[in-house]
Amino acid sequence: MSAETSSSAPISPAASSPAPSSPAPSSPHAALDVSALDDVRANEELAWLAASIAKHDAAYFNDDAPHISDAAYDALKRRNSAIEARFPALIRADSPSKRVGAAPAEGFGKVTHPVPMLSLGNAFDDQDVHDFVTSVRRFLTLDAAAPLTFTAEPKIDGVSIAVRYERGRFVQAATRGDGQVGENVTANVATIDAIPAKLKGKDVPDVIEVRGEIYMGDDDFAALNAAQADAGQKVFANPRNAAAGSLRQLDAKITATRPLRFFAYTWGEVSTLPADTQAGVVAAFASWGLPTNPDMAVCEDADALIAYYRAIEARRSALGYDIDGIVYKVDALAYQDRLGLRSRAPRWAIAHKFAAEQAITTLNAIEIQVGRTGALTPVAKLAPVTVGGVVVSNATLHNEDEIARKDIRVGDTVVVQRAGDVIPQVVQVVTEKRPGESAAFVFPTRCPVCGSEAVRPVDVKTGDQDVVRRCTGGLICPAQAKERLKHFVSRNAVEIDGLGDKQIDLFYDEGLLRQPADIYTLAERDAARPSDERLAARKGYGNRSIEKLFTSIEERRKIPLDRFIFGLGIRHVGEQTARDLAAAYTSFARFREAVEGAVAGMPSAAYERFVHLPGLGLKTAESAFKAIAASAEDLQRLAGSEGATIETLLTGLKLVPPKAAGTLARAFDEAPVLIEAACEAARGAPGADYIELTNLDGIGATVSDALVAFFREAHNVEALDALLEQVEVTPFAARTAVASNVSGKTVVFTGTLQTMGRSEAKARAERLGAKVASSVSKKTDYVVAGADAGSKLTKAEQLGVEVLSEDAWTALTGGA
Repeated sequence: MSAETSSSAPISPAASSPAPSSPAPSSPHAALDVSALDDVRANEELAWLAASIAKHDAAYFNDDAPHISDAAYDALKRRNSAIEARFPALIRADSPSKRVGAAPAEGFGKVTHPVPMLSLGNAFDDQDVHDFVTSVRRFLTLDAAAPLTFTAEPKIDGVSIAVRYERGRFVQAATRGDGQVGENVTANVATIDAIPAKLKGKDVPDVIEVRGEIYMGDDDFAALNAAQADAGQKVFANPRNAAAGSLRQLDAKITATRPLRFFAYTWGEVSTLPADTQAGVVAAFASWGLPTNPDMAVCEDADALIAYYRAIEARRSALGYDIDGIVYKVDALAYQDRLGLRSRAPRWAIAHKFAAEQAITTLNAIEIQVGRTGALTPVAKLAPVTVGGVVVSNATLHNEDEIARKDIRVGDTVVVQRAGDVIPQVVQVVTEKRPGESAAFVFPTRCPVCGSEAVRPVDVKTGDQDVVRRCTGGLICPAQAKERLKHFVSRNAVEIDGLGDKQIDLFYDEGLLRQPADIYTLAERDAARPSDERLAARKGYGNRSIEKLFTSIEERRKIPLDRFIFGLGIRHVGEQTARDLAAAYTSFARFREAVEGAVAGMPSAAYERFVHLPGLGLKTAESAFKAIAASAEDLQRLAGSEGATIETLLTGLKLVPPKAAGTLARAFDEAPVLIEAACEAARGAPGADYIELTNLDGIGATVSDALVAFFREAHNVEALDALLEQVEVTPFAARTAVASNVSGKTVVFTGTLQTMGRSEAKARAERLGAKVASSVSKKTDYVVAGADAGSKLTKAEQLGVEVLSEDAWTALTGGA
């Protein structure tokens, strides 16, 4: 499995072990098509996907014991990517597009990658491939006639590795880890015959980090498993697990006995490149003595890529090693450089994956789980069945509407598919096998944990009922409190080793932990207890494990800003959103000041009602309520006139266009009601701080409202202040930004740019350390105006914001 051949490593079956039997959480909105999601549901979906995938990354990368199949993992990634494509402002830092792999495991030294080891987005059908090619052409502003070639190669299902050569000699090898830091496996890799100790040739760069895949062939895998079985030792579920387990042996002598192979296909840090194309560099690899895939090819268009995919798919079983798709890359390195990255995945490559599998089994029970936001999620308990080499005993049922739509009942025979979610999903019911005594499932209206009422909230802006039923117990609900604590200490938040789900459950039940601040006083409180009541005295713990836990807690008293914001567990604020906020404000003090300012400037319910009237639009709505409020006295006086209607009043005074007048007449029964609502909307218009927060790139109203809601609750602020007494939140430092004339500046692009597409302009600005906003405000530093610039240019001129032409922007940024 390549560091650049998947949106993240696919999860393969655990070695000779079934999937976990304990209930696994399911996505609240996975039953809905992406087109049916609104901002709120999309945020919830992305938050859940991010948290779940992190756990599977850890199981795959660190434990070599993944719980789900490649198809399930890839389908999850596909769902995440689709939501991000439709809701780019909601992209999170814990998104698969923002995270690669998992943090290095203990037992190996750490190696920081000079160039991050990237992952890829996925394509699952022919249209996805065409869309990829089209998006590349659009980004590069290439017309259909301009030449554009791609490389295509099998996507090996193995272990990503970075092998460093200096002056042609092998000096270091590291796993991908989390993409930034990997494990030092130099001694182990040195035992692999396929990886030369010295490169041959006169054109070898002084420094080159060759990247590729360590894998195990099918015949070697079969022989290894036979030998393991004969020796009474563990057998592996598949070649990927065998390769990973063999590579990550603490004793390199064991690695030396395993038949590991290697394919080189890309590079990281390099002093000079031997060619200006992807294919040319890989050909140089081969000339230096590195093994490369002989099936790599160069294709001219999407149709040629798809034809290659079909040809390899037909030969898949005869290749002699496992693959799970095809990788396509833009061949010209100059184009790769221009395309750059989308978060932490390149725009110039994609993995075209193979299809998933299904199986039939019995649904024995439906269990309801409660998450940290109070969401009640149904999980199907299945008679164990093997799907794609994994024993499945749980499946997601998504939500109560999905259960009703499919008429899923306990005792049903169901079709289960390992796609579309982190855990398998129930695709359909085999109704002809339904027991005669079955009854429709009744979804609970009370929380199964605390007994509080469970309701389906109604969106005040749209009037739509949420598909998720939520417990109203809040802080009195143990399930929610525990999940919030688990989230705070999770890998992608504060990451406290030794404080896992089991410990959180135990410590919470015993009253030792109630809020995050309690974690940092745990050691002090434990020391004050009688020796026979201390944690170390408990069965299964001991002094060493407790000391290790306390040490881990102490090591996390300094928390990076983005991780701290994410760890607070604010609804709709995932890793990427937390990173966006951290990048915008850089310190917690500035972040808090901005949000507290937004609290004071939160728009009123009357304002929200106006701007969300169907068919009105934001600008028309704001113009309408301002005009009505300004003419309130005249309208009140004329409202009593004979035959006066809302439409005649508004059009007669020329306050709003006729179409808008009709919309308002349908929304409000009487003129006095409309007038009062308009006045309230005008008084409750959002303040400058709220607008500024909402306009941050990647934030939006949904996240802003969630932040405001969190900081408006006194108990949240109290818990936050208690936590801040125990920890230090360190400033955020963007890794990818470079020093430039626009570092830290806020820029807005508007109109049609001539030398590059809008996406490329935004990507370049962010690489230079600028913050790209979606709308103009007083805090905007520059507006870059292309041809046909519209309202953003007008607003910039009104606010006195500096407006730059495209040429002036290029000159300011040094031609970057």
